[in-house]
Amino acid sequence: MARSKHRKTSARPAKTKIPAEKPLWRPSAVRVAQSNVAALVVQARQDWGAAAKDYDTLWRWSVDEPGKFWTSVWDFCDVIGERGRRALVDGRKMPGAKFFPDAKLNYAENLLRRRDGGQAMVFWGEDKVKRALTWRQVYDTVSRLAAALTAAGVKPGDRVAGYLPNLPETAMAMMAASSIGAIWSSCSPDFGIQGVLDRFGQIEPTVLFAADGYFYAGRAHSSLDKLPDILAKLPSVKRAVIVPYTQDKPAIAGIDRAVLLEDFIAPHPAGDIAFKRLAFDHPLFIMFSSGTTGVPKCIVHGAGGTLLQHMKEHRFQCDIKRGDRVFYFTTCGWMMWNWLITALASEAALVLYDGSPFHPTGNILFDYADQEAVTLFGTSAKYIDAVNKAGLKPIETHKLKTVRSLCSTGSPLVPEAFDFVYHSIKPDMHLASISGGTDIISCFVLGDPTGPVWRGEIQRRGLGMAVDVFDDKGRSLRGEKGELVCVRPFPSMPVGFWNDPDSKKYHAAYFGRFKNVWCHGDYIEITKHGGLVIHGRSDSVLNPGGVRIGTAEIYRQVEQLDEVVESIVIGQDWAEGDVRVVLFVRLRPGLMLDEALQKRIKDQIRKNTTPRHVPAKIVQVADIPRTKSGKIVELAVRDVVHGRPVKNKEALANPEALDLFKDRPELRI
Repeated sequence: MARSKHRKTSARPAKTKIPAEKPLWRPSAVRVAQSNVAALVVQARQDWGAAAKDYDTLWRWSVDEPGKFWTSVWDFCDVIGERGRRALVDGRKMPGAKFFPDAKLNYAENLLRRRDGGQAMVFWGEDKVKRALTWRQVYDTVSRLAAALTAAGVKPGDRVAGYLPNLPETAMAMMAASSIGAIWSSCSPDFGIQGVLDRFGQIEPTVLFAADGYFYAGRAHSSLDKLPDILAKLPSVKRAVIVPYTQDKPAIAGIDRAVLLEDFIAPHPAGDIAFKRLAFDHPLFIMFSSGTTGVPKCIVHGAGGTLLQHMKEHRFQCDIKRGDRVFYFTTCGWMMWNWLITALASEAALVLYDGSPFHPTGNILFDYADQEAVTLFGTSAKYIDAVNKAGLKPIETHKLKTVRSLCSTGSPLVPEAFDFVYHSIKPDMHLASISGGTDIISCFVLGDPTGPVWRGEIQRRGLGMAVDVFDDKGRSLRGEKGELVCVRPFPSMPVGFWNDPDSKKYHAAYFGRFKNVWCHGDYIEITKHGGLVIHGRSDSVLNPGGVRIGTAEIYRQVEQLDEVVESIVIGQDWAEGDVRVVLFVRLRPGLMLDEALQKRIKDQIRKNTTPRHVPAKIVQVADIPRTKSGKIVELAVRDVVHGRPVKNKEALANPEALDLFKDRPELRI
C-alpha cells in the first residue's frame, strides 16, 4: 500500500474567531427533510398522535412516553424478532424497569440481515494489511464459527472472549458467539498478562480467541508469548483459537489447547445460521470498567437493550442509512468497538482500522476516509487535538467528499477543537461531540443531525434519555454546573454486574446517591441553546477553598498553548483540609518549563476562567498516564502524589508514567 504523500505543515494552523452568537454549522433544509429524525417525527404523529414536529419536541415525547417511543424505534429500525405485546413494565423503577419483557430476538441475526455480494467490511492494519469482505463472506464465516463453537461445547450463557486487534475476525467471532446465545467479552492485545486475567479470570470463558500479534507504529508485537501464562490461569478455556495476522502461519505447537482458526472451522461448511432467539435482557456483552482503582467491574449488557439503543443512536443521532460506510478509531477494549459493529444492523459497511493513527504519517486516517468513501468518521478529542498540534490541515490535502459526520468522544471536545474541525478539516459536516460510557454501552448526550452545532457544546440529550443536571440535594439546575443524572429508565441500563447476585454493587454504582435516579458521575451543565458542556468527572472535580472546578475547564485553556502537548490536573491535599490545584504539563520536545512559560500558562487560565482555576504549582513531566482507550487517569495520579498505591496498573497503557509523579520535590513546598 502506498504511503501518504501529503505535505505536513510545520506551523500550527491559525485560529479564526467565530462570533459566539452564531452556530458553526447548520444543516440544509434538504438534509433535515431527508433525515431519519424527520421520518420518525412523521411516524410518531401517525402511529401515536405524538405532538412532535422537530428534534426537541420529539425528545420531550420520547421521555414522557418511553413505551411508545421505544416501540417506534423497534418498528422504524425493523428489528428482527418477536416484539411482544408489552413495551415497558415498572417504567418508574430504577433499577427494576423492564423493556419488552415478552420479546424474543437475536443480536447477530439483526446484524447479518444481508447475505449478498455488497461490501460489508473493509480493514486496514496500518500500512501492512488491507482487506475487504462482502456480506456473503461475513455471513458464511460467522456460520462456520458458530458451528465450531457449538461443536466445542459452547452453550447459551457461556462466555467467549477475544484478546484481539480490531480485525474483521473479531467482529465475526463475536457475532458467532451471539448467534448461539453466548456472551462475548474482549480486550485489546496490548493488555499485559495480569490485565487480561483481571478481566477474563472473573468471567471464566469457555473459548478464547487471540491473534498471533498486532502492528503498532510500524512494528509487529507478539501476543503468542503471553498466551501460555494467560491460559495457565484460565482453566475454564477449552479451546484457544489463534487468528493469524502478523504471520501467515504462526507456530502454536507449544501453546496448550491452541488451534489455528482455519483448523477450528475446517470441519464445518458454510450454511444457514440457526439464530437462537432469546429474551430481550439475555446477556450479550460483558464490558469492563477501566480498573484503575481496583479489579475492573464486569458490566453485563443485554442483547435487546444494546441493539435498540445503538440502532437509535446510529439512525437518529448520526443519520446512518443503508449503504453508508462507518469508521470509528477504536480498540476492542473500548465500548466504541461494540457501538461500531452494531452499525451492520443498519446495513452500513464497517470501515475497520487497527494500529497507530499516525503511522506511517499523520494523514493515514484521512487517506483511509478518502479511499474508502467513509460517511461517518469517528475518533477521540485527543486525536483531533493531536492533528491540530501536528500542524496538519486535511482541508488542504484531502477531499473528504463523502464524510457527512464527524463524531468525537473519550474526553470533552474543547471549543477551539470545534473551530479546528470546521476551519481545517471540513466546513460542511455534522460535528457531534458525544458522551456516555461503558456503563450504558452508549451515550447520554450526543448529536442532532437536524440542528445547529454551537461552539464547544454537545448538541442534545439523546432521544429516550431523560437527562438532567442535579445539585448535591437532588434539585434540577439550569445554567449551572452539577451532576449528570437520568431520571427515567432506558433499555441499555446494564442487566447487572457479573458475580453480584444481590445487585448491591450495581445499585451502589449508579443509584446510591439519588433514589430512583441514575447518577453517572459526570460534572456538566445545560446551556441556553439546550446543548451540554461536560466539565470533567465528578470524582476528579477540584475543590480549592470549597469552590467546585471541573478539570476540563483548565485543560481547555492550557492545551491551547503551542508549547503544551497535553496536561493533567489534580487537587493536592494541603493546609488544614484544603486542596491546592496542581497542573502537570508535557511539553513539545526540547522545551523546558521556565518562569516565563509558567507565567503564560497562569495568565491564560486566569484571563479565561477565574483566579480559583489558576494552579498553585505547575510541574513538567515527560509523559502522562492513560488507560488503554486513551483517557488520562487523574485519580491514579492523585493517589501517587499522595503516596497511595495504585491498585491496578495493568489497566494503563503506560503504567511506567506513574513513576514520574512520585515524591516530586516541587510538591513538598
